[in-house]
Amino acid sequence: MAGVLQRFEQRLEGAVTGAFARAFRSAVQPVEIAAALQREVDNSAHILSRDRRLVPNEFSVELSPADHERLSPFGTTLVDELSTLIQDHVTEQRYTLAGPLSIAFVNTPDLGTGRFRVRSKTNAPVSDGAGGPAKPEARPSNVTIEVNGMTHPVPSDGTVIGRGNEADLKIEDPGISRRHAQVTIHRNGGDTTVSIVDLESTNGIVLNGHRVTTAVVVDGSEIRMGNTVMVIRIAGNR
Repeated sequence: MAGVLQRFEQRLEGAVTGAFARAFRSAVQPVEIAAALQREVDNSAHILSRDRRLVPNEFSVELSPADHERLSPFGTTLVDELSTLIQDHVTEQRYTLAGPLSIAFVNTPDLGTGRFRVRSKTNAPVSDGAGGPAKPEARPSNVTIEVNGMTHPVPSDGTVIGRGNEADLKIEDPGISRRHAQVTIHRNGGDTTVSIVDLESTNGIVLNGHRVTTAVVVDGSEIRMGNTVMVIRIAGNR
């Protein structure tokens, strides 16, 4: 850890101007933020397998209004150096990032000058549509999947969720198998029954806190695969 922080300080010194140095004289110090980010990475590491540990990829550094205003003019430089620090630390510790790395500074009124907080989350990229052969167009259904703040419709013939190009809903989470699970839809009059089936994935499925291999899901059911949480929405059931 010391080596990474030392390299961070050396790089930052090369990019710092006199105004930048004065901005930090009585405020949060860059090396304090750097050390806190490293600790957050280490404390949030999630074991995927014997030699793979998944760590968050999105970080928010919450600052007091005074510190945020003081740092804003130098935000791009500081974010670039902190991102390099995190990438170096991830490489040295042989971690796996959940997705593209991002660091943001957030104005937080409840913090006093010189105080800050670091928050993190995993946010794997999600995309609709498989990279393999095109499937026949299916009728729309009243079922959607919410993941990472986005809503994805489920066609009437169901959808396969996974990390590989052959998945209909592709989630680039290292803890998700290439073909992880299938959501199926059955219509009975005006009612819709939705099921989820584990396609012999490596890490399994957790439905509302319980591990399952196949189960019926209802509106609002929470499903965890790897380090990604998704919610099933079913509209219009009687």
